[in-house]
Amino acid sequence: MIASGSLRNHFLIAMPTLADPNFFHGVVYLCQHDDEGALGIVINRPLNLSFGYLLEQLSIPPASADIAARPVYLGGPVQSGALFVLHQPPLQWESSLPVNDEISLTTSPDILSALAQNTFPGAALTALGYAGWSPGQLEQELLDNAWLSVQADTHILFHAPAEQRWSLAAASLGVDVTHLSGDVGHA
Repeated sequence: MIASGSLRNHFLIAMPTLADPNFFHGVVYLCQHDDEGALGIVINRPLNLSFGYLLEQLSIPPASADIAARPVYLGGPVQSGALFVLHQPPLQWESSLPVNDEISLTTSPDILSALAQNTFPGAALTALGYAGWSPGQLEQELLDNAWLSVQADTHILFHAPAEQRWSLAAASLGVDVTHLSGDVGHA
């Protein structure tokens, strides 16, 4: 039923009134959305730890200080100790969920070695945890005016500064989120 209305490969843009600290002014990239629920990665919450620190914990040496300094994001409140990598091609690793022809979500450590050694050719975003919704939960939150949705933009996802992603994602809809109200009304 959801396939035609799937928000896979979309951004969820938190409305200014969404007070949950996990999602306040957040942008979630949706990797999966079907009758079983939804799964996404928050893409604008850098953590106070580096990719190098994660690599050190896994005994994987980074090829350079630049690689070690890359940010790691808080991907969401679910499984906040689990590592998730959103990335462009190559898309298939030991454990990958293809989102579309350009982006996959990978959870296996084999991708980390490629990222650490700078042999990975595409863009990537590394996160701890994910955002998850049970069946119908996201649809209800959308009806409750908690989120805006828009087709994802790879520039915003991988290249825009984290602190600008919320306003840029909303601007791609032609919306200035600072002027939005959380009130729902009827004409």
